[in-house]
Amino acid sequence: MKYETIIGLEIHIQLKTKTKLFCSCPNDWLENKPNKNICPICLGHPGVLPVLNLEAVKKAILFGLAISAKINRISFFDRKNYFYPDLPKGYQITQYQKPIIENGHLEIGWGDKIKKIKIRRAHLEEDAAKSIHHSSGDSLIDFNRAGVPLLEIVTEPDINSAEEAKEFLKELRLLARYLGISEAEMEKGQMRCDANISLRPIGDKKMYPKTEIKNLNSFHAVEQALNFEIKRQKQLWEQKKPPKSQSTRGWDSKKKITFEQRSKEKESDYRYFPEPDLPILDLEELEKKELLNIDSLTKSLIELPRKKRERFIREYNLSYVNAKILTDNTFLANFFERVISELKAWIVSLETVEGTEKEIWEKNKKKIAKIVANWIINRLFALLKIKKIELNEINLTPENFAEFIIYIQERKITSTLAQKILEKMILENKDIDRVISEDSFTLDKSENIDIIIDEIIKENEQAVKDYKKGKVNAIQFLVGQTMKKLRGRGNPKEIEKIIKNKLK
Repeated sequence: MKYETIIGLEIHIQLKTKTKLFCSCPNDWLENKPNKNICPICLGHPGVLPVLNLEAVKKAILFGLAISAKINRISFFDRKNYFYPDLPKGYQITQYQKPIIENGHLEIGWGDKIKKIKIRRAHLEEDAAKSIHHSSGDSLIDFNRAGVPLLEIVTEPDINSAEEAKEFLKELRLLARYLGISEAEMEKGQMRCDANISLRPIGDKKMYPKTEIKNLNSFHAVEQALNFEIKRQKQLWEQKKPPKSQSTRGWDSKKKITFEQRSKEKESDYRYFPEPDLPILDLEELEKKELLNIDSLTKSLIELPRKKRERFIREYNLSYVNAKILTDNTFLANFFERVISELKAWIVSLETVEGTEKEIWEKNKKKIAKIVANWIINRLFALLKIKKIELNEINLTPENFAEFIIYIQERKITSTLAQKILEKMILENKDIDRVISEDSFTLDKSENIDIIIDEIIKENEQAVKDYKKGKVNAIQFLVGQTMKKLRGRGNPKEIEKIIKNKLK
């Protein structure tokens, strides 16, 4: 029998605010000194009153706008009661009955494989503290994370494979970064995922008891854990022993298996009730007091990843793969387009056929965009990877990179030499003119290229004979020998022309 996989995700994203959700403590739980960024409010002392951080509200609304969701003008907070050592109050302040965001969606895939993953809700809540377990068996608590603002995002069970789950999470992280609401780095705990999974026979519409895999902290872990669980549950179905109740499992990254933790709590176990210390979150009232402006937030939305990706393919004729690489980082996408913009005047100046500046640019834009994309993705990225440098850590400006592309296109430098020059531009923080002048990448005035070519012809009599017999590839051997002697300097096309004239 064949089975269908049903997956829903619950994702917690830490919001990038200056202070915590309900107090003025710095939102810096990565602080090395434990329990530095704490106060009576985030420690849950008796008699203290929480005050909602409006910056977190604005970031939640931005997210809702980006996923085309309903923004609830009225929402409120609840108490979720459960007892863990890292929950100082014995309850968590969250939004349960009426979240701020409902009924949105995020698309994954491309072309005829686009899939819309519905997002049931996204709500604000506070993070718990962090437990630190020592090999001695002792456990300590660091409360720097207690009270950090979280946006919990709950999808509908629309995901049907581990690969889809991984792709959704990557798209979600990218969206959070574009919006500037979070870095959403899973390895740093800024984005955490619980995955709910069940199987059912294909064609069956019944929803069977789900298994929740808790605290997955990397894309790879999500994919591996879900694939293991699919295999495990399939075996149970084939043994006529499908899961009969909801359960919670952990993921052992060393053994590559899930393991049972406990039976999953029901909603009634949390004894939700409205948070008495916080007023109703009334967005219209906040707008009247000029503490919030949803129209301004809407207008502030930048071009989002999927739209930018689609535009790069349409406007620059890039492949989906290259468009995705360039748009997976806002800094890189902006860098690419600024380089293209810098090259516009140069492209227009080369055109010999009459036409308006716009017509000339539209005619040549896609060609130069592909050249720039190739040099960024295949050459610049490779160099940065070898040197273990991030793109935003270098001082290479779009203007300098555009000038570098012009040198290559005008054949002032060879492709091989260009890579050496690019490395020096990055490592020594110099523009291309300075690198070339200081490092003798051009021919010295005392070097006579005619004399050098004559020497190459004299030293390679067999290649000359082969060329004269009609073996046209022999000319490339002579060009290569000349370029080798010139240490990569000079223009290969010009050298080929000179050799052909000499061998007439």
